[in-house]
Amino acid sequence: MIKKITIGDVEIYRIVEMEGPILGVFELFPDATEDIIKNHQRWMVPRFYEPDSKLLRIAIQGFLLKTPRHTILVDTCSGALKKRKRPIFNMQNWPWLETLSASGVLPQGIDTVVCTHLNVDHVGWNTVWREDHWQPTFPNAQYIISKSDYQYWDQLAGQNHLPRTGDYIEDSVHPVYDSGKLELVDDNHIIEESIRLESIPGHSPGQVAVHINSKGEKAVIGSDVIHHPLQCLYPEWSTNFCVDKTKSRKTRREFLEKYADSDILCLPSHFPSPTAVFFERNGSLFNFRYKGDTESIIPKDSFMI
Repeated sequence: MIKKITIGDVEIYRIVEMEGPILGVFELFPDATEDIIKNHQRWMVPRFYEPDSKLLRIAIQGFLLKTPRHTILVDTCSGALKKRKRPIFNMQNWPWLETLSASGVLPQGIDTVVCTHLNVDHVGWNTVWREDHWQPTFPNAQYIISKSDYQYWDQLAGQNHLPRTGDYIEDSVHPVYDSGKLELVDDNHIIEESIRLESIPGHSPGQVAVHINSKGEKAVIGSDVIHHPLQCLYPEWSTNFCVDKTKSRKTRREFLEKYADSDILCLPSHFPSPTAVFFERNGSLFNFRYKGDTESIIPKDSFMI
């Protein structure tokens, strides 16, 4: 059984597709240098970085939310048997639906799917191959996507404008649209009283966070506003994958300022297990501790490097 996080009447489950050394540090962060990475290895290894391969350890995961009214899936990872440019995604068949089932929910039990943004590792299980075409994986669900994010990525589909990834819009987003199950919403859409979206643009034009607020307890699924703990020390670092690096930088700073030193639990989508953290201020920079821990992760002297 997958461990759950309880926020009031809402249960949160991490539905992990893969976790480990996945992304090259210099592939992800154009501002990173050999010296910076070397100076921070003592706290990053082995939990957040693999020095031999120079790969950052990250999670590819979605989140299941069980409320008294809804069963909501937030993001659907990379998917199964789909042609992709990156080998770790190409034609893979991770047992992600089995992991979902271990949380006590089958695909037909999902009534809402939220895609926080339309990147390849957040939409893959939107569809599965059945009867010679891609069909929605969750037959009873309404899929919710930011209107602005859909409009941006839709224009890049089918024209070789997605050379880095492969055309995941055609196999993982358009079939949902064609099925009539896709609802395009404003970036601050309210799903129910305890679940709402908040605009966090930059990494993707219509990227949204998912807020949970129940019985005085709060959490936020931060999507890709921050990819890796290094950005606590270097919040100005946007990734090579950010559509608008300047806006991404501004949004990340605002997000960290807003939630640091609060009692709001944050779940950055790519932070390794156990993912759920409380951010903390350290001057103009940030630290964090995992839920249930008393010690901060980043050593104090790392802020003087």
